[in-house]
Amino acid sequence: MKKIFLTSIIFILMLFAAGCSYAEKAGILFNQHPITAQNVTDYSTVFAPGSRIYYLIIMPKIQNSRILTVQIIKKGSAEYLGYSLHMTRTIRLKDEEKKYYTDYFVINEKGAYIMKVYSNDKPQQVLTQAQFFVK
Repeated sequence: MKKIFLTSIIFILMLFAAGCSYAEKAGILFNQHPITAQNVTDYSTVFAPGSRIYYLIIMPKIQNSRILTVQIIKKGSAEYLGYSLHMTRTIRLKDEEKKYYTDYFVINEKGAYIMKVYSNDKPQQVLTQAQFFVK
């Protein structure tokens, strides 16, 4: 009787300890060409100065607020602990863009950059972020 009770307790504890989260997370893909269904897997993170950097923001969960804030931060400069804000955009999502957004920007300075996306629902929490380089 004790063995059955102990085995069942161990089994229940294993279920709680090994619980996995399969929640879908948002993401960013970069490309050197306009992003379509055919070239979405041809992503890149290294770009030439002055070239267009196309990006795709994927949001598995539909946001309550349709306003996103995109920040591009340059790493390695000495303004604030080695980081400086390079660009900020506020994006209003259309009805057909509930789960994704695509656009482009141009950067002329070489360096390492981070792109961060915030939702207007929780502006203090990063929805997703990705790193890319201009060489």
